[in-house]
Amino acid sequence: MRPVPQRFLERDGREVRLNCRVFYHDKCFDGACSAALFTRFHRECIGSVAWFEYRGLVHRAGLLFEESWFDSLGENAIVDFKYSSSPRLTWWFDHHLSAFMTVKDEQTFQRGQADGSQTMRQFFDPTYTSCTGLIAHVAGTRFGMDVTPLAELIHWADIIDGARYQSATAAVEMAEPAMKLTLVIESAPDDGGESISRRFIPLLAAMPLQQVLEQPFVQSLLGPLLERHWAALALIRSRAECESGVIHFDITDQPTEGYNKFIPYYLFPEGTYNVGLSKSSFRTKVSVGASPWTRRPADALANIAAICERYGGGGHARVGAISFAVDQEEEARAAAREIVAELKAGAS
Repeated sequence: MRPVPQRFLERDGREVRLNCRVFYHDKCFDGACSAALFTRFHRECIGSVAWFEYRGLVHRAGLLFEESWFDSLGENAIVDFKYSSSPRLTWWFDHHLSAFMTVKDEQTFQRGQADGSQTMRQFFDPTYTSCTGLIAHVAGTRFGMDVTPLAELIHWADIIDGARYQSATAAVEMAEPAMKLTLVIESAPDDGGESISRRFIPLLAAMPLQQVLEQPFVQSLLGPLLERHWAALALIRSRAECESGVIHFDITDQPTEGYNKFIPYYLFPEGTYNVGLSKSSFRTKVSVGASPWTRRPADALANIAAICERYGGGGHARVGAISFAVDQEEEARAAAREIVAELKAGAS
């Protein structure tokens, strides 16, 4: 039975409007889509809050959450991002292998599942290609939501987060609206200190992707970002090498807020893995991946998430990353060298 909406809370003789604060994986197409689908699910199936507030989260060195971030009166949701054991957390959906920062966090989650207190509010399943797909499945099967109107969103979240492109050319040359939106969501500069992806979430919940792409603010960002995309390709072409099936490069001297992670395979189709070292305004990053188009059997490929976890990072079996502080270039470079050597040894 659908719960009766409770949009106000009586406190000290006054009515307080309830809010849902949605934390999502920032600068990520699946993160934005997850927040959009969660919002629509909550409105249609739960209806217990008056409005939604969005806060993007990024993987970085050090503390990922602060208790003060969570709303003390309303609801708090985390989608497509690591678990928090905060007692204020209401909803959680994630599909990453490295979803728990500590053993204690995982134990807290498992207790909530075992005693039944969180079985209908917190969901973790790393077998899902995208977090958007996980939310859609839960919303449809457990809450009776009709997710058909969001089929396009779910379809493209699976393709993009699961790297299910037909080819590296399709991934890099970005003919489809979803791929252009991914470029803007992942790479557009912040707007007045706020992530641009927040503006996408209500649109993704309500519009076809082509209509979102046609929004004036999106078009104004897309042109410069496409120019930067091709410049990044040229830069990586000038720096990257492929040895023993491992593509590796260092572009830390050219700070960037992100680049298309399929560029290495576009440049070196023979590559099995890639290890990229880059720097942004808030971190030094080691990106690690296995080519979606490799001919090596899946059971012969390294578990990228497990490798990255050893250095404090994480991700999926085929793609992951490690975040270091901005001034920890040498530590990041040392980790990248070690990973390249390990992958070379495994690929030979």
